Amino acid sequence: MTLSIRNQLPGTVTEVRRGEVMATVDIRLTGGQNLTAAITLEAVEQLGLAPDTPVHALVKSTEVSVATGPVEGLSIRNRLRGTVTHLVLGAVMAVLKVSMEGGELTAVITKDAAADLGLFVGSEVVALVKSTEVALSTA
Repeated sequence: MTLSIRNQLPGTVTEVRRGEVMATVDIRLTGGQNLTAAITLEAVEQLGLAPDTPVHALVKSTEVSVATGPVEGLSIRNRLRGTVTHLVLGAVMAVLKVSMEGGELTAVITKDAAADLGLFVGSEVVALVKSTEVALSTA
């Protein structure tokens, strides 16, 4: 299956914590960073998720925010460190690629935000993704 979602990060499930309706699934990405997905219990069952299950974490580029420094006092669990390797500034929006060990993320943010952050190719950033915005796929 081909998807329009640019961010498809390979990894392995390390833990599944079940709630009444939803579960959180911890994933160790191929490059060693950790990611959490919050998905329905039904999805956990359908995908057969358990520790050591290989998965791809899927995140729309419009759901990736970036910070240029340490992030404190924020509920967003997924904070992936990387370097901006590509930056295109449009009239209103900016597209940037963040390279991290084992993968790459694409983020779409406003041009004003890119300017306010002083982003450039080579900027060290933290990509931020809410766990509820992470979908999972198995082979």
